[in-house]
Amino acid sequence: MKGLIFTLAALSAYLVSGWNPSITFSKLIYKKDIRTCGSKNPGFTNFRRCFGDKFAWYVFVLDLFKAAAVVAVFAFLLSKYGVDHQFAAAFTGVFAVLGHAYPIWYGFKGGKGFLVSLSVIFVIDWRVGLIATLIMVVLLLTTKYMSLSTVTALLASPVIMILFDTALPVVEITTLTVIFVAIRHKENFKRLKNGTESKFCLKAR
Repeated sequence: MKGLIFTLAALSAYLVSGWNPSITFSKLIYKKDIRTCGSKNPGFTNFRRCFGDKFAWYVFVLDLFKAAAVVAVFAFLLSKYGVDHQFAAAFTGVFAVLGHAYPIWYGFKGGKGFLVSLSVIFVIDWRVGLIATLIMVVLLLTTKYMSLSTVTALLASPVIMILFDTALPVVEITTLTVIFVAIRHKENFKRLKNGTESKFCLKAR
């Protein structure tokens, strides 16, 4: 039974997180594909730049909670079979991030995975998620670069976990996950180096 739940956790996380609200909203509301607009990334930041604030924050909330919900459910179920809650969340979270990055629903072309990763970290340990969010906010307010802020916050998360005595397998899984997300920001890093990366404005159009 435990093996079956692990399998269902992986499959469900992949499929649920594969749904991308920015792609859905851009097509249904604006009759455009977000993957052809701006930076072409189907995520909150690019959606906001292309279409403004009106529906962007719906994208933000849905991206954040779609993964958190499925990860939390299966972490709870697996914990009933003696699996460590944090390990179950980290395991399920890997497939949530992969589903968001390579969604079967959209030809395996998805987002970079920051919000999904952050939501998984909150399920693993809300204290780590909160500190990572604070790091992101402080950097965003000082540098105005969303990519730099988000990636730094994610990469800091495994270190914060160690400070909270998180089990090593959970730290290792989280480290691999956030490195994967960081690598998916490589084009942002190139633009940061070249001085062409767009800055985040508190008020969009």
